[in-house]
Amino acid sequence: MGIYLSAQTQNQLVVDTSRGETLQINLDITFSALACSVVSLDAMDISGEQHLNVRHNIFKKRLDVHGKAIDAPKPDAINAPKVQRPLQKHGGRLEHNETYCGSCFGAASSDDECCNSCEEVREAYRKKGWALINIDIIDQCHREGFIERVKEEAGEGCNIYGKLEVNKVAGNFHIAPGKLFQQSAMHLLDLLGIRSDSFNVSHIVNELSFGAHFPGRVNPLDKITSIQKDQNGMYQYFIKVVPTVYTDIRGSEIATNQFSVTEHYTAGDHGPRVVPGVFFFYDLSPIKVKFTEKRPSFLHFLTTVCAIVGGVYTVASIIDSFIYHGHRAVKKKMELGKFS
Repeated sequence: MGIYLSAQTQNQLVVDTSRGETLQINLDITFSALACSVVSLDAMDISGEQHLNVRHNIFKKRLDVHGKAIDAPKPDAINAPKVQRPLQKHGGRLEHNETYCGSCFGAASSDDECCNSCEEVREAYRKKGWALINIDIIDQCHREGFIERVKEEAGEGCNIYGKLEVNKVAGNFHIAPGKLFQQSAMHLLDLLGIRSDSFNVSHIVNELSFGAHFPGRVNPLDKITSIQKDQNGMYQYFIKVVPTVYTDIRGSEIATNQFSVTEHYTAGDHGPRVVPGVFFFYDLSPIKVKFTEKRPSFLHFLTTVCAIVGGVYTVASIIDSFIYHGHRAVKKKMELGKFS
């Protein structure tokens, strides 16, 4: 009866003809020696779309040297440091009757462009292809306490997790210290003026998956630990995403994905092209896999039962015949022994 009640999974391969869809990337990665203040998540695809320093649906959790979560301190209004008025682009401090327009420190694309936050200054430098070497002179970063936060979190780790929504085309996303910018066809990092000769990007992939979970799915990178042994290093994961549709016994469909992966590590002594960080390059398979749960028909169940019963009867008949003829042979020998 259990054979009839249990569902069987049928596999089918078809060409993936879907268009205009998005791809959901679920990630949960722990860096044991990289502070949250310097960790940045960027994503880009072959269509040219870029998402830099992604924050939507992406969360960061500070970790101490033992890997335990650190509660973010609550601001203390009494002991908080006095914040100066913002520095205007023309050089003076912001007055009450003025509109704030901060300096981009030489990276403005036009005369009327304003950079009113540390992030906007960094973005202006990135667009120019410049590295922000001396962050100490940036008024916006001073007022926002960015430099102090970086110093305070030195030696900590970071757990970055959440969901990333991207176009369903080949692309990549990476987690690295600083902000990526391009110069002379090379990808470099704006390391936020951090005075460090090395970055330890050792990490644990707690989870990496594409799309919703379905029964029996195995994510090959889950629980993988990578320990950096060099001063700097770049981890690269090359992923082949296979679109998958899982249909359960009730007919409910789950459109999701599976993937396979290969890994590559490049040590920091291979030249300036080695950007410290963890890079995930993904490509999509043109073949879709369909898993369908089905229960055997009653006729198939009845045929199976009859085959089992018939097999048992046949085996029992053979055993019975063997015992019967064996018993007769022994009995006959015993009778011959009495009359001899």
